[in-house]
Amino acid sequence: MRIRGLLIVLIVALSGVLLYLAAFWEPVSPRAISRIEPHSQLPQSASPPGGDFTLQGPQGPVALKDYRGKVVLIYFGYTYCPDVCPTSLSLLAQALSELQAGERPRVQAIFVSLDPERDTPARLKDYAPFFHPSLIGLTGTPQQIAAVAQQYGARYQKQPANAEGQYAVDHSSVTYVVDAQGRLAAALPHGQPPAQIVATIRQQLAAAAP
Repeated sequence: MRIRGLLIVLIVALSGVLLYLAAFWEPVSPRAISRIEPHSQLPQSASPPGGDFTLQGPQGPVALKDYRGKVVLIYFGYTYCPDVCPTSLSLLAQALSELQAGERPRVQAIFVSLDPERDTPARLKDYAPFFHPSLIGLTGTPQQIAAVAQQYGARYQKQPANAEGQYAVDHSSVTYVVDAQGRLAAALPHGQPPAQIVATIRQQLAAAAP
């Protein structure tokens, strides 16, 4: 069963990366690629407090408190991420698709960009729903993004741009689970199988049930 679960994770992740590359990959010259530092994962900060925030969504400001009463899943990344983000978002999307019809309205997924210079609301409007219709992409000023990332313990570091302006953003890869009262309830590490994500969501839904 464990091997079967790992195979499912690998298949979902690989499918997500290939679909992402087909839809969002932008050709870059070989010279530019050779000068980009390899993308690295950073560790999560210890004991983040979580909490409310407001960022810019496709149609205007979006506040975490807008989703009070729902279980919210938050992932920090950036749309030009070539590997880690598409993998994590594909696994998250698979988990959302496995929820029952009565569960889906009680769950919201959020993608917070760590690259506000390139990730405009318009780009995020196309990027986030590519993985799942209910996924919403948020951005803000560099200062706003830094504040929210610190709240949730998401670490990131922009690498120096090469001569052609291409750069990577190293970042931690964690899916944060916020309960129906707006409290940070769990932090799921990179590569978590969809079944485990679903189990965590259902645990929080059960805790919020009247």
